[in-house]
Amino acid sequence: MKKLNEILGTEFPIIQGGMANIATGEFAAACSNAGALGLVAGGGLDGESLRAQIRRAKELTDKPFGVNLMLMNPHIDECAQVVVEEGVKVVTTGAGNPAKYVAAWKEAGIRIFPVVAAPILAKRLARLDIDGIIAEGTESGGHVGEATTMALVPAVVDAVDLPVIAAGGIADGRGMAAAYALGACGVQVGTCLLASEECPIHANYKEKVVKAGVNDTVVTGRPAGAPVRCLKNKMTKKYLELEQEGTKRDELEALTLGSLRRAVLDGDVDTGSFMCGQIAGMVHEVRPVRAILEDMVAGCKATIEGLSA
Repeated sequence: MKKLNEILGTEFPIIQGGMANIATGEFAAACSNAGALGLVAGGGLDGESLRAQIRRAKELTDKPFGVNLMLMNPHIDECAQVVVEEGVKVVTTGAGNPAKYVAAWKEAGIRIFPVVAAPILAKRLARLDIDGIIAEGTESGGHVGEATTMALVPAVVDAVDLPVIAAGGIADGRGMAAAYALGACGVQVGTCLLASEECPIHANYKEKVVKAGVNDTVVTGRPAGAPVRCLKNKMTKKYLELEQEGTKRDELEALTLGSLRRAVLDGDVDTGSFMCGQIAGMVHEVRPVRAILEDMVAGCKATIEGLSA
C-alpha cells in the first residue's frame, strides 16, 4: 500500500483539514511548506474569492496544495469551475456527492478525495472516478457524523478498494500509528493545527483550544440533522437549551449566524462558534506548523517501533 505522501508528492502523509474561514491561501501555503498537503477552504466563498485564495497560495508555495469544497455551498458550481481554471491538483469534498463535477475534474487532472462519515457513502462514491476516501470520525471539529474514527476507518477500508485517509481525533504520533493499524494510508488533521503560529485565527481561539480538555466540546444541531462540534461556551449552552425546548430551526440558525466569523476574527468567547475536535485535550501549546508535523511523524515511528520491540 502506498503511503499518502507518495500519492500526493508531499513530505509527510498528512493533509491539513479544510477549515472554513480559517484555511486561507496563506495558511494552506504554510502547511504545504511545512511538509503536509495544505488545503484552501472553499466553504462560504464564491468563485472569485476562492480564485484569489488559490492564487495567494501559489504565490507563497511551490509545494503541492489543494482545495476543499463544501458541496452545499450555494456557489459550488462556480467554485468547481475555478479549481479547473486555476490548475488545482487536489480537491477534497464534503457535505454531499461530487458526482456532478468528477468528469470535468478528472479531465483537468485533479485528484479527488471526498470526506465521508459512513461506509455506505464511501461505497457509493467509490463507483465514481475518485482517488481515495477521507474517513472522518465524529471526534472531529465542525460538521460531524455519528461513527467514531476507530469504528469508521476500518469499515471504510473494508468497503472500498481505494486509499483511505483517517481523520478525526488525531493530533500526535500515537494517533497516526493507530490510523495505520486501522488500514489508512495517512491522516488528515485540523484541531492540532489551530494551535499553530501560522493559523490565522484570533488569539482567544487558540487559547481556548490549548486550555480545552477532551470533554470540553459539545455537538449542537443533532435533532435538525446538522450536527456541529465546537467548544462549549454561552452560545452552545443557549443553543442546546433551545433545542430541548423544540425551537424551530430558523430561530436556531439565527442564533449561530456569523458565529464562526465572530470566533475566528473577533475572538468572541461568548457568542462565537469555536469549531474544534475532542483531541484539543491533547493540544497544550502554540507551535510552528513544522514542529507539530515533525513531532507527529517522529512519534508515529517511535510508537510503531515500540510495538515491534
